[in-house]
Amino acid sequence: MNEILLLIPGFAALIFGGELLVRGSVGLALKAKISPMVIGLTVVSLGTSAPELFASMQAALMDKTDIAIGNIIGSNIANFGLVLGFTALIFPILISRSILKKELPLLIIVSLSFLFLSLDGLLGLWDGILLIVGIITFTVFLIVKSVKNHEAPDDQIEKKARHGFWTLTGLIVFGSLGLYFGSEWFLEGAVEIATKFGVSDHVIGVTLVAFGTSIPELATSGIAAFRKQTDISLGNLIGSNVFNILGVLGVTAIINPLDISSHILQHDFIWMLGLTLLLFPMIYFGKKISRFNGLTLLICYFTYITLLFWK
Repeated sequence: MNEILLLIPGFAALIFGGELLVRGSVGLALKAKISPMVIGLTVVSLGTSAPELFASMQAALMDKTDIAIGNIIGSNIANFGLVLGFTALIFPILISRSILKKELPLLIIVSLSFLFLSLDGLLGLWDGILLIVGIITFTVFLIVKSVKNHEAPDDQIEKKARHGFWTLTGLIVFGSLGLYFGSEWFLEGAVEIATKFGVSDHVIGVTLVAFGTSIPELATSGIAAFRKQTDISLGNLIGSNVFNILGVLGVTAIINPLDISSHILQHDFIWMLGLTLLLFPMIYFGKKISRFNGLTLLICYFTYITLLFWK
């Protein structure tokens, strides 16, 4: 019972904190005249990945590295399998084919970089620093490119920037506090559940914790798709997966070196990369992620989850 008392308020604080952080961050980005796609790839994805960051940092501090790495890989799988699948099933997402040339190839390169750094079975301090340099370079490049090309947001989403600077900053501060305490409570509850039912830290990380920290992506992408802001919807998910690998893994590895098991590389990583590759034919042969595509992604996700517990 105690674990439920920790899990539920922790989950609520993660969602509430993530929402405040996204609202504040997007508002400041819009004031800076950054384009919708770049906002989705950077600011929104950084904000919605904050629960993964805080949860993985907390897990690393608790020396639960299996939960930390499982949360990150599991969240990336959930983002494309569960979040994108569910969103497309309800609201088919119109896609620009330019994503095939830029954003998706970048995500594949980032994913393969993680594989290369993990081949020795350990993601250590210098690996973490290298990943952090990668996310900083990626973010600065996109923002500078957006400002240089004068890619201003449209009037519909610019309404979100009407709040004052200090109001937006306050949202970011309170959102961060919610994420900090929420991650601590949520992780403690998850660990107690794992211990009580004899479930491994790895399985808890890629299922319960990954699902909980992916809720902000689900909410953000669903709302963006409903409002036909599809650049933000898909950009958020691609950017979130990039940030999870470069930013979250980087920070977590610096805090506490991560042991990378062969199961992660031979099973979880294959599913993560496979779902990314699956998007190529979906986008190439059509201009949208259709309801059928969404159903396919959902089936893939639940097949992955089933195989985890089948073992």
